[in-house]
Amino acid sequence: MTSQRTHNVTTSDGVTVGGTVHGDGPPLVFLQGVIGDGDLDWDLLLPHLTDRFTCHLPSIRGRGLSGDHPDLSFGRLVEDFLTYAESIGEPTGLTGWSLGAGLALYVAAQSDAVSAVAPFEPGMLYLADEPEQAALGGAITRAGELAAEGKLPEAARAFAAWPFNEEELDLADSAGYFGSAGRYAPTMLNFFQQAAESEPPPGDPAAPLGAISAPVLVLLGSVTKPFFVISAQHVVDHAPNARIQEIPGAAHAAPLTHPEALAEALTEFFAPARHPS
Repeated sequence: MTSQRTHNVTTSDGVTVGGTVHGDGPPLVFLQGVIGDGDLDWDLLLPHLTDRFTCHLPSIRGRGLSGDHPDLSFGRLVEDFLTYAESIGEPTGLTGWSLGAGLALYVAAQSDAVSAVAPFEPGMLYLADEPEQAALGGAITRAGELAAEGKLPEAARAFAAWPFNEEELDLADSAGYFGSAGRYAPTMLNFFQQAAESEPPPGDPAAPLGAISAPVLVLLGSVTKPFFVISAQHVVDHAPNARIQEIPGAAHAAPLTHPEALAEALTEFFAPARHPS
């Protein structure tokens, strides 16, 4: 593995979006989930990928190497990572986990710089029915209560109880994930507060999926929760060149629990021979 370096860009509103960079080969940008940062979420995959790809791990504003800013709207984050991907200067693969998977799809819809995109379990929240919305709202509320008490790792775990199963929660906890990600609990809660207070953009929220010209591989844990299965099928139904591939035995926390299997699927999909520039 080559030594770690960094890549930084400045967004249109003056925020630095920074990421650590590892490995050699065609560029592959990884977009984090809502709980951690670029390094925390993808660190376990790196040993399986850096001999084939230059892996970029940018973080959401206010986390990792990225500067802080009060605007955490979804559209703003899409623009941040669009700026990052296009700054690489050559066609790049794009992947993401959960929130990052949705961001990756919307970036791919706006950029010819994205050669292929492989979202892992995008949660398309506009598809959530009332019970799903209630479950998500309960997880956010409990996380907020714990954060207000200064229990930040516990707040991160409380939110993760919505997308993760019990085994994943215990594995992530024992690995120290929530202890490390807990410092971002206030930023995570701010993101959800802004999302709840904002008006949805006009038009069909699925329309950007139809604008993706790059190949799309929606990765999905074989034992994940039904909401993520529904979301994956929705992406495939609306993106022109998309298909689903399951990671056997995995659920939503696969980047933490099944990194080798997930890395194998990414390697096969993003191999230069499959997607020549």
